[in-house]
Amino acid sequence: MSNSFLQLIEVTKRFDDRKVVDGISLDVAEGEVLALLGASGSGKTTTLRLIAGLEMPDAGEVWIAGKKVSEGARSLVPPRARGIGFIFQDLALWPHLTVAGNLDFVLQSVGIPKRERSKRIDETLRLVRIESYAHRYPSQLSGGEQQRLAIARALIARPRLLLLDEPMSSLDSPLKAELSADLIDLQRLLRITTIYITHDKSEALALAHRIAIMQKGRIEQVGTAEALRSEPVSETVARFMV
Repeated sequence: MSNSFLQLIEVTKRFDDRKVVDGISLDVAEGEVLALLGASGSGKTTTLRLIAGLEMPDAGEVWIAGKKVSEGARSLVPPRARGIGFIFQDLALWPHLTVAGNLDFVLQSVGIPKRERSKRIDETLRLVRIESYAHRYPSQLSGGEQQRLAIARALIARPRLLLLDEPMSSLDSPLKAELSADLIDLQRLLRITTIYITHDKSEALALAHRIAIMQKGRIEQVGTAEALRSEPVSETVARFMV
C-alpha cells in the first residue's frame, strides 16, 4: 500500500448495464484538497458515494487511513465508522430540527455524551460563524447560512475525511466567493483531507491543491492546475483548463 490517506484501486460501479464509474484509481494525501472536476453525468457524485459507503462498487478497493473499507461488492467498514463528513448538493438539512438540533443529532448518533455535545456544538457554530442562529430552523436561514450549517454538520463529529458534492452550485457569485474563502480557511485550520466535486473550474482552482478531471466515468488526468494546463493528456482536460 502507498502512504496515501485515501486510495481507490480500479473501482467500478454499474447501474444496470452502464458503467458510471469505470475502473478508476486515485491517491489523495493526508490533508490534501482534491477537486473532482467534470461535466454532469461524468461519475463524480457516484465516486463520492462509493468512498462514503453509500453505494457499493462492483469491483475494486477503497482504502481510508491505511484500512481497506470496501473490496468488490463487500463493505468491510460501514459508512458511520469511516470517519467521513459529507455535504450534499441539496444540503439535506433536517427541517424539523433547529441549527443546534441538526448538530446534536449527529453527535447523539456517534455516542457523544450530552455534556460534551453542548460544548462541541457551541465551538463548531462559532467556527462557521452562525452561533447566533443556534435556535433557528433551517427554513429561517438564508442560503449562505444554510450552507454554513451544512458545513458545521459535516464537521461536528470531527471527521478524518470531508466530501463535498457541489455544495455551492445554487449560490450567487459573491456569496460563493465568500464561502469558498471560508472553506479554505477552515481546511487550513483543521487539515482535513477533502474531496470537492464541482463542474466550475474557478471553484476547483480556488480550493484545491490538485484537480482530477473526470469524463464518462474515468479519470482523464490528475495534477496541479499548472500541470494540467501545460501538459493536458486529452482534449477534455485542455477544454476544462482553458
